[in-house]
Amino acid sequence: MPNKIAVIGDKDTVLAFKAVGVEVFDATSAEQAQALIKKLTAERYAVVFIAESLAEQIPDTLQKAKAQTYPAVVPIPTGRRPSGFGMQGIKSDVEKAIGVDIIFNKEDK
Repeated sequence: MPNKIAVIGDKDTVLAFKAVGVEVFDATSAEQAQALIKKLTAERYAVVFIAESLAEQIPDTLQKAKAQTYPAVVPIPTGRRPSGFGMQGIKSDVEKAIGVDIIFNKEDK
């Protein structure tokens, strides 16, 4: 079973994760991020966190990764203004799993 954790993003985003022992990978383009996800999947990482700004640029790669058991690829907000892309992905996954939106379910009044 895989047990390694990685973070993909620009240097400013990933630097803090290095301090807690997570392996960090610098990427500033969609192409770099796609190549790293492919590499980390082959190396059997358990979890790959990716900067939300990069994740938005590679939705097809994220969908392919979600179809596999490992790694779990999780978009994370960066120091910049979050776009909501990561939270929308979590919402969608929860809806698929249980059939109901329990995260943002709001009744119209």
